[in-house]
Amino acid sequence: MNPPVRRPRRLRTNPAIRRLVAQTRPQPAQLLLPVFVADGLAEPKPIGSLPGVVQHSLDSVRAEAVRAVEAGLGGLVLFGVPDDADKDPAGSCGYAEDGILNRALAAVRAEVGDDLVIVADTCLDEFTDHGHCGVLTPGGSVDNDATVELYVRQAIAQAEAGAHFVSPSGMMDGQVAAIRAGLDAAGHLETGILAYAAKYASAFYGPFREAVGSSLVGDRRAYQQDPANRREGVLEAALDEAEGADIVMVKPAGYYLDVLADVAAAVDVPVAAYQVSGEYAMIAAAAERGWIDRRTALVESTTAIVRAGADIVLTYAALELAGWLR
Repeated sequence: MNPPVRRPRRLRTNPAIRRLVAQTRPQPAQLLLPVFVADGLAEPKPIGSLPGVVQHSLDSVRAEAVRAVEAGLGGLVLFGVPDDADKDPAGSCGYAEDGILNRALAAVRAEVGDDLVIVADTCLDEFTDHGHCGVLTPGGSVDNDATVELYVRQAIAQAEAGAHFVSPSGMMDGQVAAIRAGLDAAGHLETGILAYAAKYASAFYGPFREAVGSSLVGDRRAYQQDPANRREGVLEAALDEAEGADIVMVKPAGYYLDVLADVAAAVDVPVAAYQVSGEYAMIAAAAERGWIDRRTALVESTTAIVRAGADIVLTYAALELAGWLR
């Protein structure tokens, strides 16, 4: 007797069946929305290379936080955009109590309290006049240990401003351990660390640099990871987990799904992935031209990131996705 013929297409027949058997189901609570807050703005300012994304004022970011709560998002990741006149070689406005990022953190925490997870970007690249992620040596390279000292100072200021998580993104060696020790010593034992553990020197960060008004000339290949290296991503994530990271992140997401899957299989803490500005902008631009469908492409790309192992996804489309995924 011949065995029965398998017909997998039975499970694809209509939308109701496809929903019933879907193996990957992204949820709004998994999404973090990156948000830019610029000093001196009276109203939101569109970002040319990121269609639909703006630089917020202190007032409008409070309203954005309320929208995020209402949409059921997991949280916001806040990035500060200072006036160029406030930038200096050490990025001091990045850890100053009255710096734009710390004021934004305080404003959002006052608005939504614990109804939304508030994550602070913990890096100096937006605040330095040279655009690198830390202090430079006389020879022009980034001084790892001097930079880490400033990250600790910045993380403590962010915790005091209201961040639930600080998020070191500079890829300095030992940054997570130093920040954890600094936060604990300052009494911020409950402040978590979402570590950019596997952050690659990618070509897909261009729109972000416009969004934050980056002063960078050159690149960051001396401290961000080489896109050619897969195993190194797992090594970096394991180091950050051992140093006390509560969540580790892979960045970018869509072009590094192999690294993301490897990291998710190797660590015991939650794993985040960042659909970075260039990834989002390509979808948005193609959709504007009618080449692809925006909704379908954004849902598919986010589903792929979760399917590869991400528990949390940072995406500029988070608010839209929240409505589509319900």
